[in-house]
Amino acid sequence: MKNLFSTLTLAAVFVAFLPQANAGEAQVVWQNPDKYRDVDAGDGHRTKFKERTFSQLEQHFNKLAEQLPQGYMLKIEVSDLDLAGDVNQGGINRLRIVKDIFYPRIDFSYQLLSADKVVVSENEIKLKDMNFLMRNSSRYNSSSLAHEKKMLDSWFKDTFTEFL
Repeated sequence: MKNLFSTLTLAAVFVAFLPQANAGEAQVVWQNPDKYRDVDAGDGHRTKFKERTFSQLEQHFNKLAEQLPQGYMLKIEVSDLDLAGDVNQGGINRLRIVKDIFYPRIDFSYQLLSADKVVVSENEIKLKDMNFLMRNSSRYNSSSLAHEKKMLDSWFKDTFTEFL
């Protein structure tokens, strides 16, 4: 029992002296999503595809924001989205065809708020990746929205370097 108490006490002291982990948050608002350029399902239910797409991108923004300092909030307001590829309209089976001419784009504004709720950074962004097929996105190979996530990763890293 004495050894267990000593081990637990040592573990508590060790954890207390660890550096603070980053844990920012993101808040995403989808502005007029019915007017976005391309959030079209290839083969499947359109509404469910949109919901799943928005949910996955929100999760990705949250994952990125976790790299920010504790208490920081990244507010995103998306005004347009154009997924990589294009949905082939011919025939019964509609497929999303990914070619270099159908590059991913996302337009949004953001605000980065400090833990004191002070605006640290803000801007309007028109993000696109015209070379998306030439970039190695092996990190997201088995993930949907791989090209969009890679594009957002690059933007986040370039924009918030001083906070990472």
